[in-house]
Amino acid sequence: MSMAALIPGLAVKVEGTYNDQTQLVATSVSFKGNDLAQAQKIEAGMHETKVQARKNKEELEKQNAALKAQNEALQQHQQQITANKASIDAAVARFGQLDDYYILDEVTVYFGNGKVTVDPKYVSQLLALVGKASTINGYMIEVKGYASSVGSVAVNQKLSEDRAHEVTNILIQQGHIPLTRMLAPGAMGESQQVGNDKTAKGQAENRRVVVRVLQNKAIAGV
Repeated sequence: MSMAALIPGLAVKVEGTYNDQTQLVATSVSFKGNDLAQAQKIEAGMHETKVQARKNKEELEKQNAALKAQNEALQQHQQQITANKASIDAAVARFGQLDDYYILDEVTVYFGNGKVTVDPKYVSQLLALVGKASTINGYMIEVKGYASSVGSVAVNQKLSEDRAHEVTNILIQQGHIPLTRMLAPGAMGESQQVGNDKTAKGQAENRRVVVRVLQNKAIAGV
């Protein structure tokens, strides 16, 4: 028979001599027909096992590749969370926070004495703020109008309200901010004066509207 008959598991009888390298050089190899049949059966069974083992190995490699991809995605997600937290922390350090919101950015619009019309130079700043807000998950826009204490309280209250509405209209009409993203405009009147109302400079600082980009702390998740 050909050497192909010498398969693993076959019991054989070998006769020969050893060479100088202590290797057995066979002069004859014999085996029984029954032993060959048994070895062939075992080999056939092992073939199925090997095929299944190869399939199992391939499937395991696929699972490992998928797991590796998931781990990489998880690491990227974690890095993004870390980056977002750093961004929020930096914004909070700059602008501060409210009870339920982080203040992530803001623009202050100043008005002339008794005026409610927004100076065109502020429009680009407001639209830039809108652009930044659109990149923030779950953002809200807060608009608060203020007035100096010069004049009557009632007039100043109305001025702060009209100023807030003027700025809000720009955000909605030109910035296309959805109404669902806008908090109700606040008319703060003479409250929260930031400048000395006894000076022209201080009065100018108090005639203002403050627009803030807010993010709910629960949505921020940090």
